[in-house]
Amino acid sequence: MPHIRTNLRARDHIDDIETGASAAGGEAGAASRGGARPPEDDGLRLAHPSLEDGPHMWRLAGATGMDVNSPYAYTLWCRDFASTSVVARDGDRVIAYVTGYARPDSPDTYFLWQVAVDPDYRGRRLARRMLDFIGDRIAARGLRHLEATVTPDNTASRALFASFARDRGAQIIWSPLFTREHFPAGEGAPHEPEDLVRIGPLGPTEEAHA
Repeated sequence: MPHIRTNLRARDHIDDIETGASAAGGEAGAASRGGARPPEDDGLRLAHPSLEDGPHMWRLAGATGMDVNSPYAYTLWCRDFASTSVVARDGDRVIAYVTGYARPDSPDTYFLWQVAVDPDYRGRRLARRMLDFIGDRIAARGLRHLEATVTPDNTASRALFASFARDRGAQIIWSPLFTREHFPAGEGAPHEPEDLVRIGPLGPTEEAHA
């Protein structure tokens, strides 16, 4: 069974959220101020992944500098968890993805595992667009909460989840989950601790009510 790694770290794949979120309010700040957003009629398509997308997701994980699992892990994910994951495509090219699953011991809760965005496509709100795609579909299936883990210094990811919760009228709760001691010691820098973010109960976006 492949080892599954899960985290959202600062300077990682989720820096897409969304070019300068930690420094200047980013996507969340622009939305709350009524600022301009990049157009979403840009030809990019969101869909659940197919089995053939696994190798592309593996390559994208490596290209973005995030923790990379085995090619087998991504291909297996596209078979067993396609309905709770999403890929973004530009033509036939996979340029971003979100993977996640319904927790077996808490079936009303979705756990977001990885978010990756091709560096060439950052600044197009892809992370938030994919999160909304997943949020709509898991809410329709009766899942009431979304969880993820984020390192304490990843202000960009925190801004993303805060804006997602606000736009859905949901509560957001942060709590410590994993410490450094939960991860094996190895070469290089030690693994950073991970905080749990829990958002819910999920509903449609506020824009859907407008």
